[in-house]
Amino acid sequence: MSITMTTTPDQTPAPALTPIPPAAAADERVRQVGRTRRLLGRPEFGALSGTVLVFLLFGFSAGGSGMFSAEGVINWGTVAAFLGILAVGAALLMIAGEFDLSIGSMIGFAGMMMAIPCLYWGWPVWLAVLFAFATAMLLGWLNGWLVIKTGLPSFIVTLAFYFILRGLSLAISVLMTGKTILSSNADAVLRDLILADPVVQWLFQGHVLTGLFDALARAGWLAARDDGSALAIGFPKVMVWWLLLTALGAFMLARTRLGNWVLAIGGDANAAKNVGIPVAKVKVGLFVLMAFCAALFAVLQVADAGSAAADRGLQKEFEAIIAAVIGGCLLTGGFGSVIGASLGALIFGVVQIGIGYTSIDNNWYRVFLGGMLLAAVLFNNYIRKRVALGRV
Repeated sequence: MSITMTTTPDQTPAPALTPIPPAAAADERVRQVGRTRRLLGRPEFGALSGTVLVFLLFGFSAGGSGMFSAEGVINWGTVAAFLGILAVGAALLMIAGEFDLSIGSMIGFAGMMMAIPCLYWGWPVWLAVLFAFATAMLLGWLNGWLVIKTGLPSFIVTLAFYFILRGLSLAISVLMTGKTILSSNADAVLRDLILADPVVQWLFQGHVLTGLFDALARAGWLAARDDGSALAIGFPKVMVWWLLLTALGAFMLARTRLGNWVLAIGGDANAAKNVGIPVAKVKVGLFVLMAFCAALFAVLQVADAGSAAADRGLQKEFEAIIAAVIGGCLLTGGFGSVIGASLGALIFGVVQIGIGYTSIDNNWYRVFLGGMLLAAVLFNNYIRKRVALGRV
């Protein structure tokens, strides 16, 4: 309300009250965003919907087969965790508008760079692990540097490294050891070396919460062995790494300046550069992160299997990209979710292992994944258009 002054010939000025339109009135030009639009606009919504659908599908078709017992959960959770580690790096790189097709070859190469020094050069395991990480991350930096300096699409540069690293893995392995598989199950020398290194074992080998699983088994909550210990001996370390990387990646993307930079670079790299964002450093750093994820996959796999092979990691680059796309990442960059990519990896794990619990032929696994990829792209595109037009 405002106060104005009115006067009459025989009176002193007296205050009069004049109403003012309420300031809190809603402006019709401002669109109110509802909860439904916010939910549908989230990049991980499609992956979450797909996850629920997959769980319902296998809950009805394989619910009584042990798929959702503790042992079954550990089985498909382990597969999802290995892929999820790669999906985190792939999602962040795709959000920035880049690809890395050398992931699979990097896995085989990093595994050999860990195993060869241990078995043939006499290095301690911890030093060999550091060497594998350093070598992989240096190659990731080289990938990113070439993409930035040459201006070539990352698809082409990393495709070249896909062949280079696969060839190097095979050639170096044969040249130095005479074989492409080091330390088989019958010759567990590498496994013994890993078990003898407490730091490497604590970080990369074995399980966590074993005592809790045994206590639940003794209480009758979980299936038990003859000695009373749990049939599922705990969560493997790869699942811990997966959850940790997912949490850190999601926090970085949503809550930090670096996350804003990644989204801005993927949306328009030239505009981001014009406002002072270090585009080159961010992109190279994401290639290094992707190489770290591939090396972590390799080290965890070698520690778990007790062996290394030059041909490991086949098609993992495509599976990681598919998981990221299912998780809501755009192929053009600027949009996506780390949590969604991890949900995409979870869908992979559930389907790959779940088919074995049903009467469905395993050959349909790849068909299902291709269908999921196409459905995810179509669904995400449809929802984004609906949200943009305000029809949801």
